[in-house]
Amino acid sequence: MSEERAPEENLADEFRSLGKNLLEALRSAWEAPERKRLSEELESNLNELSATLRQEMDAFRDSPTGQRLKDDLEDLGERVRSGAAESKVREELLAALRAANQELSKVAQRWSSTSEPPAESQTPPGVDTPPTEGGA
Repeated sequence: MSEERAPEENLADEFRSLGKNLLEALRSAWEAPERKRLSEELESNLNELSATLRQEMDAFRDSPTGQRLKDDLEDLGERVRSGAAESKVREELLAALRAANQELSKVAQRWSSTSEPPAESQTPPGVDTPPTEGGA
């Protein structure tokens, strides 16, 4: 009677063979002339794009619009350093946060009203409720 290999050994052999075949397929694909040509073409196109972008940036920097943008950015930087812009940003951020909190409060009240009737005391502490229409 001939000795047969255990199924586990056959499985391990097949996995080893699969690994070798995958490596060989990857090596062949990497060394293929098409991949090398594509890689060279991609590199060439990226270099061309880089040169074009650099040229356009230089042209924009020297244009009246570019000069105006540069001056505006310098002015903004000066306002930030002096603190003038900080209070404006703080005010706008505070207004946006208040509006978001009010809207979230409305949504929470609507959701809770589906399970129980809304009560005046359901507004979370620290959240201002917007005035109702008709004044109150």
